[in-house]
Amino acid sequence: MSAAAALGSSTPLTASGDGGTEGKIMYVSYGGEQHLPLVMSLVDAELSEPYSIFTYRYFVYLWPQLTFLAFDAEDGKCVGTVVCKMGEHRGSFRGYIAMLVVLKPYRGRGIATELVTRSIRVMMESGCEEVTLEAEVTNKGALALYGRLGFIRAKRLYRYYLNGVDAFRLKLLFPHPNPGLPPMMISGDRDDQQMDSPYL
Repeated sequence: MSAAAALGSSTPLTASGDGGTEGKIMYVSYGGEQHLPLVMSLVDAELSEPYSIFTYRYFVYLWPQLTFLAFDAEDGKCVGTVVCKMGEHRGSFRGYIAMLVVLKPYRGRGIATELVTRSIRVMMESGCEEVTLEAEVTNKGALALYGRLGFIRAKRLYRYYLNGVDAFRLKLLFPHPNPGLPPMMISGDRDDQQMDSPYL
């Protein structure tokens, strides 16, 4: 799949931004069927892989706590989402980031970082030992984002996507069963660069 939960907080809704020209972004945990069309429309519009409604429902019904949506607080528009799962895999308990999208006009504002960090926090608190995902080798924005969050390139998957592009399998290992997030993941740093990537 193409990739690509709340930062230690029990509240489903938080905001970021200084309220200036960019406004604030609200982050919401998946809340049910009313959110499914929003997730689907974002992913279908921005990612290279086509998914059926059954694929979406597989993720959001089994792991709703690992799906987050970002909204523009000013007009209520859904501008980003992350969809994940977790479970046993070859003797370990692993998290997986399946889809991550931020609309182009909203990239470079740290929204993708916030969405991913929230999902990783939930996976860590749920006992995951690692998190994995696949990203296109040509997607420099996504690779930079995940690199900043501590992911390593574990494997190259040749012609992984339907469009023939190779993928890197990225992996984040947790050194202890319940570690705190690395400093880079809980800092207030945001993505400063505007990149033409559905992940930023």
